[in-house]
Amino acid sequence: MSRTPEKRRDGEKESIQMVSKFGVIEWCDINEPRQTASLKAVRVPFQFPEVVPLNIGGAHFTTRLSTLRRYEDTMLAAMFSGRHYIPTDSEGRYFIDRDGTHFGDVLNFLRSGDLPPREHVRAVHKEAQYYAIGPLLEQLENMQPLKGEKVRQAFLGLMPYYKDHLERIVEIARLRAVQRKARFAKLKVCVFKEEMPITPYECPLLNSLRFERSESDGQLFEHHCEVDVSFGPWEAVADVYDLLHCLVTDLSAQGLTVDHQCIGVCDKHLVNHYYCKRPIYEFKITWW
Repeated sequence: MSRTPEKRRDGEKESIQMVSKFGVIEWCDINEPRQTASLKAVRVPFQFPEVVPLNIGGAHFTTRLSTLRRYEDTMLAAMFSGRHYIPTDSEGRYFIDRDGTHFGDVLNFLRSGDLPPREHVRAVHKEAQYYAIGPLLEQLENMQPLKGEKVRQAFLGLMPYYKDHLERIVEIARLRAVQRKARFAKLKVCVFKEEMPITPYECPLLNSLRFERSESDGQLFEHHCEVDVSFGPWEAVADVYDLLHCLVTDLSAQGLTVDHQCIGVCDKHLVNHYYCKRPIYEFKITWW
């Protein structure tokens, strides 16, 4: 805290104006101890310049103070309200310790409501979350690819234990690669949409069996295929290939190289002339 030469008298007391490093003006009794005087300080909000120079993680920007305060309930509006201390760099720019790659997109929205190009939407969405800019978040979530992701997640929400099984695929592939000192690992994955395993020529018979089978027959139908991980059944228009696309998308998002192919069906005998016809896929996970 530094003193300024300005003084004032209030009755018998003489006060001196003191400006703290936080930009807060304080009037303190010059005759009282420093610690006691600070407790009686009167806080006055710091006044930012009308044009604000910014340093966002090394990227320089300049904008109007009114732009930063555009939406009251945002982190930026709070930071530049004058109630908080913001450090400056050697050039006097207000410093925010955050990657500034997409801060320009944030400023463009605050200035004129402009939205980023599609390829920047995910990254700008993260920045909007960090700075708590609700109006920007709302508009971004109605753009692709975020809007499409909402639809995809609605489908995956029907899938029991999807995330757990996805993690299991990664863990099994990792363990097998480590054990075999191999560059890649393979595992079997069953993906089926229908609860009842059928073959085309058995469809007429299956309809009657669906209602007339005994409890023991039902247990035979509800078997577990001999695979590493199994997905299904589900009730939605999306089919097996849509779920396979989701698996590859989510595994690739983890930085994994993924290949898959159908290697046949389970073909386990169930009851009478019925065999399990759930498709089996071989997934190949390459680690380097």
